[in-house]
Amino acid sequence: QVQLVESGGGLVQPGDSLRLSCAASGRTFSNYVMGWFRQAPGKEREFVAGISWSIRITRYADAVKGRFTISRDVAKNTVYLQMNSLNPEDTAIYYCAADLRTNSAILTTVSAYDYWGQGTQVTVSS
Repeated sequence: QVQLVESGGGLVQPGDSLRLSCAASGRTFSNYVMGWFRQAPGKEREFVAGISWSIRITRYADAVKGRFTISRDVAKNTVYLQMNSLNPEDTAIYYCAADLRTNSAILTTVSAYDYWGQGTQVTVSS
């Protein structure tokens, strides 16, 4: 059984930084895409960033490009999302997700991902 556990969320001020972590377990994640999504109150869940597990290709939503960085530690089976220059529009629950199709492209739709974490709240407010 695949498990994804996010951590690192919290309350920060505009301009601050946070780093989210997603610890994966249950299988070897080589060749699988890992993604970060977010969902703000009253809005649909949206793609934030994705990374190909084995060949380090990344993809970002336009709203976070240049501010957020996705990375992974293969040895720890962990994916990170470094978030800089946070603003109130970044306030949301952030979810980690796994697309278990081998050698998949990094897709941005919710339906492309097979497993999800429980989410971690990020609140940006002064």
